[in-house]
This record gives sequence, C-alpha cells and structure tokens, in this order.
Amino acid sequence: MRLGKGLVLGSVVLAGWLAAPAAAQGSRRPPVDPRDGLLKLVRLDQKLNHSLPQELVFRDQHGKEVHLRDFYGRKPTMLMLIQYRCTNLCQSQIQVLMAALKELKFTPGKEFQLLIVSIDPREGPELAREMEKAALAEYGRPEAAVGWHWLTGNQKAIDTLADAIGFRYFYDKQTDQFAHPDGVIITTPEGKVARYFFSLSYPSSGLRLALVEAARGKIGTALDVIALLCFHYNPVTGKYAVAVFRLVQWGAIVTVLSLAIGVGLLKSRERGARVAWR
Repeated sequence: MRLGKGLVLGSVVLAGWLAAPAAAQGSRRPPVDPRDGLLKLVRLDQKLNHSLPQELVFRDQHGKEVHLRDFYGRKPTMLMLIQYRCTNLCQSQIQVLMAALKELKFTPGKEFQLLIVSIDPREGPELAREMEKAALAEYGRPEAAVGWHWLTGNQKAIDTLADAIGFRYFYDKQTDQFAHPDGVIITTPEGKVARYFFSLSYPSSGLRLALVEAARGKIGTALDVIALLCFHYNPVTGKYAVAVFRLVQWGAIVTVLSLAIGVGLLKSRERGARVAWR
C-alpha cells in the first residue's frame, strides 16, 4: 500500500504480523488494530541521492569483518535487507529477486555487487553461508559468488544502514517477528542511493536500467543508454515508465532530420540535373 511519494508501507509482512496478536486475544476482548501506530514504524522512505555510511562494519558469509566501503568504488550495488530465518515476506522477496536475477543478463561480481543484509543481529555467518549456498545453487552461475555478499552485523550497524536508506522496521518481542517493508535498493559506485523497487515487483528490465543509470552508462550496451532516454523512473511506483514527452521530442527530431535529408537529396538531384542539361 503506497502512502504518497517516496513512502511505501510493507503491507505484505504486516498482514501476517498483525494476525498473531489478534489470535492470541481470542474472544476475551475486542481485537485491537495497531495499524495506526505501525504506519509510523514500518515504511520505506525513499532517500534518493543519500550517501551510505561507508565506515559501517559487518561480517560476511565467511566470518570475515568487512566495511561497507569494501563493496563500493567501481560498480553499482544492489542492496536488500531481510531476516534470513523469516519464512514469510523475506522468502517471497528472495524468490522474486531470484527470478529477476535469472532473467537479468548482468551477473553479480561482473557488472554489479549484490548485498543481502540481515536485519536480525542474532543471525551470523554460519546462517549466511547456508543462504549463500542455497542461492547460488538455484541461481546456476557459480561465478556470482565473488560479487554476491551475505552480511550480518550488530544492532547499531543494522540500524544505521537501515536509517540511511529509509528502511523503517519493527521487532515485536511477543511474537519474535520483524514487521518491515520489502525493497531492492540500487546505489551508485560512490555509495549514493539511486533507485528503489518495492511491492514485491523487481522486474529484470527495471533493475537493468537502474544499474546502467547508476553506473552512468559504464555497463550495458548502447541500446541501454538509448532506452534510458525514452524511459523515466517514477519514485511513487518504483518503476520505469515510457516518457511520452521524450518520445514526442525524439519523434520530432527524427522528423526534422528526415525532412532535412530529403530536402538535401532533392537539391542535390536538381543540381545534378542542371549540370547534365548544360
């Protein structure tokens, strides 16, 4: 459910999270709908062009201590925050992302870096390795291991990163669950937030355009660059749409060029005819 420009509510995970308290209450008292409070706690605030804190420290799937800056500098980055143990929204996120990655011709480690960061500080490298193993087996591109990173960290690091990208989530001790939005965030090689994809809609075509745009055309083909001239990113929907005005502009330019070429050819033929007549 969208709440206006730049703001998205993680309604998918909230549905399952809200059911637990209601079930526990039974018929003793009327169910209380905590949505009003959650609207302030669980959402995705788009922070386009915001710089990520490069000094943050995490551990990768091999238990190695890494800084966020280790993944930036040359390639754009695709970022997703989930709970590894979650079997609800997080599993759906991974499945939707995996389907898009399989269609995407770009490969992690080659054209971009892919970071999957746990929002649960209780999760560690051992679980991250299990996630990596299962993902790579399904993905079918073993070479992606060099660019696909599964990170875990302490609460402070997680919260700082989440705040930097506008990822507002909530942990409920009673149910031991996280209420959170879904999202794939594309960042530039310099570590600035470039694009958001949410509502479990991460189309490979959109991800490709976002990566090409974030990399300023340094990856992809000339056709990708041309496509960006005809499409624009809509932060409300988190999707690329046809830019009608741009198409009209390009149509006008092509028309003018065609007329100019046609006039030039006619004049050239006329001059040729005059020379031949003489």
